[in-house]
Amino acid sequence: MAYVFNVQSLGTEFYRLRSSLKAKQEHASLLEDFREFDRTRLDLEDGVGSPEQALLKEHASINRSTGQMDSVISQAQATLGALVFQRSTFGGINSKLSNVSSRLPSVNQILSSIKRKKSMDTIILALVASVCTFLIFIYWVTK
Repeated sequence: MAYVFNVQSLGTEFYRLRSSLKAKQEHASLLEDFREFDRTRLDLEDGVGSPEQALLKEHASINRSTGQMDSVISQAQATLGALVFQRSTFGGINSKLSNVSSRLPSVNQILSSIKRKKSMDTIILALVASVCTFLIFIYWVTK
């Protein structure tokens, strides 16, 4: 039992440290991007030199923009990976709940009443949204 608790505490500590590391890396990346932006602004204030120099500056600017787009894409892919992981975690929780509900009939009744309440809430929310949309449409048409 102590082994399981120790593994769980180590796991939570790992996730906490990993998220802290990601936050610090993002902060450092943002600072580096700002420094590059500041250097570019200073270069533009110095004045325009030869046409070749202007083309080189434009090429460097395009390369920096491409690098920033790559970083945004990698962040989006990391977010997708985190969402997929959360989905699998919640899927595991759902299967465990259904397993418990099949073993204990009273839990099954409670879970079914929760599902009914959730579906009722969804229906009510949909009706409220549709009425609001209809009223906005009527207001828009009469205006």
